[in-house]
Amino acid sequence: MRMTYDVVVIGSGPGGYVAAVRAAQLGLKTACVEKEKTLGGTCLNVGCIPSKTLLYSSEQYHWAKEDSAVCGINCSDVSFDFKTMMERKESVVQGLVNGIGGLFKQNGVTHISGTARFSSSNRIEVTDGTKVQSIEARSFILATGSEPIALPFLPFDERIVVSSTGALSLKKVPKKMIVVGAGVIGVELASLYKRLGSEVTIVEMLPYICPPMDDAVRKNLLQVLKKQGITFLLSAKVTQAKVTSNSASITVEQEGKTVQLDADVVLVAIGRRPYSQGLGLQELGVKMEKGLVTVDGNFRTSVPNLYAIGDLIEGPMLAHKASEEGYAVAEILAGNRPHVNYLAIPNVIYTHPEVASVGLTEEEARKAGLEIVIGSAMFRGNARARCNGYTEGFVKVIGLKETGHLIGMHMVGPQVSEMINIGVVAIGQKTTLSEIASAPIGHPTLSETIKEACAKGTLSP
Repeated sequence: MRMTYDVVVIGSGPGGYVAAVRAAQLGLKTACVEKEKTLGGTCLNVGCIPSKTLLYSSEQYHWAKEDSAVCGINCSDVSFDFKTMMERKESVVQGLVNGIGGLFKQNGVTHISGTARFSSSNRIEVTDGTKVQSIEARSFILATGSEPIALPFLPFDERIVVSSTGALSLKKVPKKMIVVGAGVIGVELASLYKRLGSEVTIVEMLPYICPPMDDAVRKNLLQVLKKQGITFLLSAKVTQAKVTSNSASITVEQEGKTVQLDADVVLVAIGRRPYSQGLGLQELGVKMEKGLVTVDGNFRTSVPNLYAIGDLIEGPMLAHKASEEGYAVAEILAGNRPHVNYLAIPNVIYTHPEVASVGLTEEEARKAGLEIVIGSAMFRGNARARCNGYTEGFVKVIGLKETGHLIGMHMVGPQVSEMINIGVVAIGQKTTLSEIASAPIGHPTLSETIKEACAKGTLSP
């Protein structure tokens, strides 16, 4: 059985399904191939969405237990039901999965289940375990995403030694948890289980946490997380591990000393690698480097009718980055000329307080030789933050000295995952610090902290 399309997208994650829907909206006959049982990819099924659902539940529990009394609300006997938390997470995920299926039907995207492999540059064979379909297309979009990296001596069993996938499906809250890696996934899931009562230790090879973030943000977040009770071993390396049926013991080297740590669960969150194997890309001659697919400025690979987006190509592994790239490729295939502004793509960490960043960090700006101005404002001076009882953190803005244009915005604080979008739009529209400082921001709102930081930036010498 052979089917022919204008474009076939391989992978239905946030890059793939957005690309497929947009291509269909632009009049292209489109199909999307997905090897998993459900649509949505890692982000929706075992990443962004389930983690944020559980993080929200844990935040509500923590507020009721630790912070409600100051508001005059008595929750002294509060408890949580972990099974119900997990059931709610699954319900949220399923609803959004169904939503993607609805989008496909609404826009005429054909959903093909199975694993794809290229037999030629314009044909793939899709196997679902019972049959093989031969599918031809003028263009293909590779959107297969990425997978967690395991330590060679600490392979995932998703029970005792878990990836982010396993950490989001535990049967019970561990008494002790070790997290290897202090990146975004590591600190988020450490925060989740700490709030639910786990004793959490994070082991990180670098001398700091959350590498992509501005240094001031990293330092502030580290202080906050330590205050919340998470233990950090920085500049430390896991060298050995012993795993039994119900626990794990790891050996950590730090500054010439050896430390032995025991835990019920070990989360390995040292990064992700592109899922580029098994597609037949090497046989086609698709150029790759360190597993990443090489593309040009229009996301075209070395095989002219193959395009790649998201975690498969260079850049931060962010769901919304993949979505922007997927949308852009669909526009390109329809003959349009879109542009993805990578400087305006935000990065968010959903700890409590949250962390958010867009544009250049101070270190990146200075390394590039730019003359900059900096403004900052603390949330403890913000009226809405005081009303809500969350005053930790700050907003830091970076502008070009010559023009005043915003080139970076970095935050630690309450609801900054929403506030950062002011910076996204401002950078995209080449807005100046003085223009933001003079904008009539509503009062009292947390966003007034951005206005204050920008005003201070305009006064920088």
